[in-house]
Amino acid sequence: MFQALHQVKDRIGVTSARGSSADTDGTSLGALRQRYASIRAPLAAALASIDSAALSPEDQHALGAMRAALASGVRSDADATDAAGDSAGASVACDYDPARLAQGDSAYERLRARIYACYTRAVQSVRFDGRTLDRLTAIGMLARMDDRDARHRLFLAIDTIWRSMNGDDGIHSPYRRFVKLSAARWRANGSPVDEEARVLGINPADMEKWLVSVLEEWRVSTPATMIEPWDWHYQAGAASRALSDRIPLDDLGVLNARYFRDLGADLAALHVHYDLTPRAGKTPVAFTDFGGRPHLVQGVWQPGEPWVFATYRVGGLDNLNELLHESGHAVHIAAIHQRPAFLDWPDNDALTEGLGDVAALEVYEPRWQMHYLGDSVPTSLGLRGRYGGIVLDIAWSLFEVRTHRDPDADPNVVWGDITSHYLHITPHPELSWWAMRGQLIDEPGYMANYAIGSIIIADIRARVRQLHGDFTTGDPTWYAFMTDHIYRFGLSRTSADVVTNFLGRPISANAILTDMRRMKDGR
Repeated sequence: MFQALHQVKDRIGVTSARGSSADTDGTSLGALRQRYASIRAPLAAALASIDSAALSPEDQHALGAMRAALASGVRSDADATDAAGDSAGASVACDYDPARLAQGDSAYERLRARIYACYTRAVQSVRFDGRTLDRLTAIGMLARMDDRDARHRLFLAIDTIWRSMNGDDGIHSPYRRFVKLSAARWRANGSPVDEEARVLGINPADMEKWLVSVLEEWRVSTPATMIEPWDWHYQAGAASRALSDRIPLDDLGVLNARYFRDLGADLAALHVHYDLTPRAGKTPVAFTDFGGRPHLVQGVWQPGEPWVFATYRVGGLDNLNELLHESGHAVHIAAIHQRPAFLDWPDNDALTEGLGDVAALEVYEPRWQMHYLGDSVPTSLGLRGRYGGIVLDIAWSLFEVRTHRDPDADPNVVWGDITSHYLHITPHPELSWWAMRGQLIDEPGYMANYAIGSIIIADIRARVRQLHGDFTTGDPTWYAFMTDHIYRFGLSRTSADVVTNFLGRPISANAILTDMRRMKDGR
């Protein structure tokens, strides 16, 4: 019954994310939801009636996993996307009073939904020189534009996105009202950032120190000259500028499939599906989820159906990296072979996010570039491309920790303090350029998953090389190795157990700091 419920839930999620009213087999969304309800009610009754004391330890674990999933509504990213998409249509009112929305018992959810809906609209409609751009396309252009004045104008055009979150940064700012509500929830329920660390066996106080240590390594490993925020992506994008012409839009999928095939993961054989074209109302956040799960039929495992959702209007190195990241999630969930109760994402989002990068980060290595693109850039430039995005994610995570610690602080000032000290970016307290990530609203604290994940994955990548060898230009045994040691567990084992057993020790920040130092010596 639980497997059947997941099957229907997965189809609802994918159908909603596709912006469709019917599944690929023609079943209407309404019919899918009715089927979901018809399974869920008797399943809930059955699970509630079981005496866990009479079960084996593994069955107790399975029962607990199913009960927890049901209590959370068996909710997925795709379900959240459906809600965001429904509210992101043309009728949403973005000229509103945040203070009025932020009243009553459901103030947090109402304000969160409105800000996110307006953000979704804004990221899809950046106007620049007579063109309509989305957020990722605009940021990609900032990395490639040689004309500094044009970069400045484009950067200011993204102001529509910032304002959807933070208004004019004054007392009527939606974010400043929202972060007070969010901080109150963190105080009442505990910080999700601290919880992510604890689940992995990391002291939360150490976690914040690790984030600062990575930012500090960037500070000392890169030129100390201060740059303007509109020049950040250009400075970090030297590799992208040199190589992106070799990756036209039509080649994104080809290179993506080729590299994973060389790693022993045939995306077609794994039934991975992609929805990558622009569409009105489509979620602005790239994500991967189950469209179907691997399952046993007469003792033989049948493949699942991972779905990747993203929006690409152009090719280029950065979009290829993101597509490889999402495909990393797809091959991960395709490899989970467990009983239905455990056939789900791991219990820790930081590990889950990080696993998408195990293979993807190779695009910044000169040997990968030469092998797959026919040209390369120096190691120092490639690593600036690799870590430019990571240190921004870490800066956003630290920003959330600090704004939730002091929700009365001016977020523009908090952001300026972090980015000027560690990233050598000239502070502009008049610009809310931090307000570009939907996760800051949709799920406060989630940016820490990217930050913590980057530390975990640097550790795992180094250990894979130590135990199994290099995989920069492919290794047909890589996927089987990753499946056996990391991918296959789902919820059957805790993330902390999986990672520490693989590493043979607790998680450490040493690997990421060691790799970042290559920016200075070029190795």
